[in-house]
Amino acid sequence: MNVAVIGGGYAGIAAAVELAQAGIAVTVYESARQLGGRARRVEYRGETLDNGQHLLLGAYSELLRLMALVGAEENALLRIPLQLEFPGHFSLSAPRLPAPLHLLYALATVRGLSTAQRLAAIRFMLALRRNDFRLAADISVAALLKNHRQTGEIRRYLWEPLCLAALNTPLENASAQVFLNVLRDSFTRRRADSDMLLPRVDATRLFPEPAARYIAQRGGEIRLGTPVRSIVKQEGGFSVVTDEDARHFNQVVCAVPPQRLAGLADKLPELAPTLNTVSQFSYQPIYSLYLRYPASITLPSPLLGMSGGLTQWVFDQGQLGRSKGLLTAVISTAGAHEKLERDQLALRVHQELCGVFGNLPPPLWIEVIAEKRATFACTPGLERPPQATPSHNFYLAGDYTAGDYPATLEGAIRSGVKVARIILNSEK
Repeated sequence: MNVAVIGGGYAGIAAAVELAQAGIAVTVYESARQLGGRARRVEYRGETLDNGQHLLLGAYSELLRLMALVGAEENALLRIPLQLEFPGHFSLSAPRLPAPLHLLYALATVRGLSTAQRLAAIRFMLALRRNDFRLAADISVAALLKNHRQTGEIRRYLWEPLCLAALNTPLENASAQVFLNVLRDSFTRRRADSDMLLPRVDATRLFPEPAARYIAQRGGEIRLGTPVRSIVKQEGGFSVVTDEDARHFNQVVCAVPPQRLAGLADKLPELAPTLNTVSQFSYQPIYSLYLRYPASITLPSPLLGMSGGLTQWVFDQGQLGRSKGLLTAVISTAGAHEKLERDQLALRVHQELCGVFGNLPPPLWIEVIAEKRATFACTPGLERPPQATPSHNFYLAGDYTAGDYPATLEGAIRSGVKVARIILNSEK
């Protein structure tokens, strides 16, 4: 068996690692000069940045498993027990108790909520647990919260930030069932599942680079800077065509973003229903603003929430062992910020930081990285294509494919692992 993996993001690399572990020859095609896809390293003014700031959870079991398998750096992630801090407004911290007691204690002792709101939040989580975090029919997160009287500060400082961080979709449009899947895995099984994992290294170094070494050591090939132009079905498999050559493979894993799928699969008529499904998707942006302040500038915590303005989260890279004085402000989903010019947006974010953390000096420089189609909009009842397609031995991997998770690194990893296992089982 020889397998082509088209796309060197987290989904494609996960599929390649799982296949390589089983002794399968894998060739990974990546159009860019580095791996990672929508989670990759960016160089700017001598700094190593990311094209988007990521927050991981202890529940990301498959990502953590594969990182250990390929020999990723042991200190690549800073693990912090669950804490959500909106300075001056809200503070939640989970103790080291068994799940779900740790969350119930955190909700009972949260600062910034009335006693009635704390009790309402506890009742909400207990009701979800009784129903095994399943809904009879999918609805919006906003409707779910309204049904359970999760309004005011508890919605603003807890459920809305968690929903935006996980689904990157506004509450009014976000799938409640997918949101509950994340809550179920994060808060009800092991205490460590709710831990926040903050990357200490860039997104390419975190997993794709050690994974590439692992694949190469097992006879695989990573072809960087090699865009695939077309995939042609041939007897016994497929021809993968690039500007340099055309190679034959008997299995293909297509791990490109959904909006690129049509351009690669136009010679595979069996995929017409799949292409129609993904054509219905809409997308949400993520803006990451890197603000370089003097090295003496530091925040009270590596990660803090913000509310009332454009900025939703701010990361202190210096506390993550990266560059001191470098702050990262994150703005998820569509909004008014998309209409601002770069310098206007940077000034607004700087002013918001000053409003929370005092009069910061003007930043030495600012870099704005906007991923216009960072994630698919995770809406109620959204139809997502399965990994196995009507075209025999042609598979899809990506966070947009069918699964419990939204567009997260864990969702991408799980899709790649699932594809690899389908391929391996087909050969038994």
